Amino acid sequence: MSPHHDAPSPAHSFTETSGFHHPVQSIYTMDHYTDFETSSIESGDVGIRRSLVPGIYVPTVAFFEPTSDNLDIETIANHAVRLAKAGVAGITTQGSNGEAVHLSHKERNLITHTTRKALDDAGFGYMPVIVGCGAQSTRECIELCEEAASTGGDYALVLPPAYYQGLFSKDTVKEFFRDVATASPIPILIYNYPGAVSGMDLNSDTIIELAQHPNIVGCKLTCGNTGKLNRVAAATRAATVSDPGSGFMCMGGSVDFTLQTLIGGGSGVIGGMANIAPKTCVKLVELFEAGHLAEARKLQAIVARGDWAAIQGGIIGTKAGLMAHFGYGGYARKPLPRPSKEEVRRWRDAFEELVKVENSL
Repeated sequence: MSPHHDAPSPAHSFTETSGFHHPVQSIYTMDHYTDFETSSIESGDVGIRRSLVPGIYVPTVAFFEPTSDNLDIETIANHAVRLAKAGVAGITTQGSNGEAVHLSHKERNLITHTTRKALDDAGFGYMPVIVGCGAQSTRECIELCEEAASTGGDYALVLPPAYYQGLFSKDTVKEFFRDVATASPIPILIYNYPGAVSGMDLNSDTIIELAQHPNIVGCKLTCGNTGKLNRVAAATRAATVSDPGSGFMCMGGSVDFTLQTLIGGGSGVIGGMANIAPKTCVKLVELFEAGHLAEARKLQAIVARGDWAAIQGGIIGTKAGLMAHFGYGGYARKPLPRPSKEEVRRWRDAFEELVKVENSL
């Protein structure tokens, strides 16, 4: 996990009655979901937006043809439907698992459109799609948000810029998020992932302050700092599996601390290992929701061991695991290397315990 550069929030820096107002609904108020039978693109109404609900969200993998390195549209669609059938709350495209940095704008848009259409065609028109829209300039980030909206995305997940961070003023990052949120046609979630942005680690005070913006509706904390998550969740009155709260979605960024996130008042997890074992991750949330904490702790340990393999192997290991256990996955796009036979065996064995649980559900 990334280092934790976060001090406790000063006393009285927030109150429980802060006025958050976000288009997010509780997991217990999902009757409206049946209203969506087609995508916003197909219906011609890009104003339709699906609600976020607490639970498991999957930053889906981008798949490529093994010989041409072109997008494998069929596998992208089939994988999205597999995840939806497993009971996840939503899907995220263009994340690190989705190899966004290896994709052109055109390819990004095609993946989002393919995912949205596949979900709609399979009867999951209610399921929200979050789209990774991080960029180094404010202008391109807004452009990516606009493209995400036009291709079926409901929300944007935005990393802070970091390439020129040595030249930033103390307010540059906050101004970036506010400018993007104000201009974006879809709501945004703040993505705090120090490993992807040269170590930049947004502290809880910054996230809490930015959360006051009406078009900033959540955050993903891949920093692994559960104390930070607890402070943000408490300050924003984040939605949980049992209480809609303000609707703000305070999400963990890795499934190896799913239970810790839920106990700390978080809204769920956006976690890459759910590409391999989505039903297991959903089961963990269900056990917590039902109050079966002893069982949840045992399952969390299995999930954490499996996630450690995913963390070590990154997208190369995740795709090798998918190929070994489910017969699809392919390879990461060049210049990432293809795994050796020994590495494939290692990733297969590393995920075996987790996949055994997955196949039992």
